[in-house]
Amino acid sequence: MDFVPVILTVITASTPLLFAATGELITEKSGVLNLGVEGMMLVGAIAAFAVASTTGSGLAGIVAGAAAGTAMASVFAFLTLTLLANQVATGLALTIFGIGISALIGASYVGFALEPLPKLAIPVISDIPVIGPILFGQDFLVYLSFVMIIAVAWFLSRTRPGLILKAVGESHDSAHALGYPVIAIRYAAVLFGGAMSGLAGAYLSLAYTPLWAENMTAGRGWIALALVVFATWRPGRVILGAYMFGAITILQLHAQGWGIEVASQFMSMLPYLATILVLVLISRDKTKIRLNAPQCIGKVFHAAH
Repeated sequence: MDFVPVILTVITASTPLLFAATGELITEKSGVLNLGVEGMMLVGAIAAFAVASTTGSGLAGIVAGAAAGTAMASVFAFLTLTLLANQVATGLALTIFGIGISALIGASYVGFALEPLPKLAIPVISDIPVIGPILFGQDFLVYLSFVMIIAVAWFLSRTRPGLILKAVGESHDSAHALGYPVIAIRYAAVLFGGAMSGLAGAYLSLAYTPLWAENMTAGRGWIALALVVFATWRPGRVILGAYMFGAITILQLHAQGWGIEVASQFMSMLPYLATILVLVLISRDKTKIRLNAPQCIGKVFHAAH
């Protein structure tokens, strides 16, 4: 059995999860819970596809996807951080809005297909058996996903702004008393999360399946949210979780080809069953959750404090 195609498929299935979970990690570290990841991914996907198909530029599509995700996140940030709306309700509304607006905008793009993002193949090196195509034959966004999670890990653990961000998430009142602009920091974190979700959507419509289909994220935004909890808010575990869930996602594509006689409907449920199972297992250890979760996550901050 040739495992190289399987591994390549796992990488493509995992990349959007890694982007979205990386953005949500920063958002939640600042003390904000944004459940609108699915909606931001969908808007990023249609924006990227529309711009790429109009201009013929994959790079323009990537930028448009990130910008669209950021725009959606700015709406969430304004409602929750400025107007102090409930974060859970607003995040759910953002997802519903994203599903609807992406379907409306994308109606005229159904049936069109694009050339997938080009692979950044390196002559000779990319031709090395097994290692070559896996490590040196990916597209730009795959490499960017690793750069972003490594940069986030370094930012949170090695920089002063990263420590301030975590301080805001742990105790916004204490951070405010020390003179840190809590609302501004949270705005930046939410917008970063939106940009990452937009990139996740852009990857889906430009590389994973280079076409537009309504609701093409198929629940990946919710899996990304679960990934952050699975990773106990640690960047290194986000990579592990993204690729584990990516492997489960593509299992349904290969299982029947391997002769495994399992109903296709059950295989399609696997990623979501695995998500539920992981969350149930993690929730049993409430001490670890309390130790690692930002203490102010989801809590409203009143600047007048």
